[in-house]
Amino acid sequence: MRAVIQKVKSASVTVEGKVVSQIGRGLVVLVGICNEDTFDDVDKLANTVLKLRLFESDDGSKMWQKSVTDLPKGQLLSVSQFTLYGNVKKGSKPDFHRAAKGHIALELYQQFLEKLKNGMKHVEEPENSVQDGVFGAMMDVALINDGPVTINYDTKNPKDRQIEDIQN
Repeated sequence: MRAVIQKVKSASVTVEGKVVSQIGRGLVVLVGICNEDTFDDVDKLANTVLKLRLFESDDGSKMWQKSVTDLPKGQLLSVSQFTLYGNVKKGSKPDFHRAAKGHIALELYQQFLEKLKNGMKHVEEPENSVQDGVFGAMMDVALINDGPVTINYDTKNPKDRQIEDIQN
């Protein structure tokens, strides 16, 4: 699984002119699922997103001190994005053959959302702490990036896996 993780002040997803989800301070996670991904990858990515320390200390004096789960009102907005597996090695038209087929990707994506929700149960409003877009839909994603802070993570990249292992 691949993810682009962005620290945000706020974000929203609009489908066909209607806002379907929105968050305040937290993380936007663009999620790509490939045909080799398993539930193991779901666990790795969810754990990393929940533990990644991208937020400053309470007094703002130190960066990289808190995760989204440490914020009383922290929120997550997850957006499925098969295009993270786009390949342009053979020309100008992207090839998406590595992206998982819809029904397989949907199952893994739903499991990922459940893991995030379980990890956010202790925040002040857990029922609103994890939002997502509409799987397979054309979406307009709007966000106010905070920092900006943007992290790329791939569960299949050995260097990224070492980072995840250190966090456990």
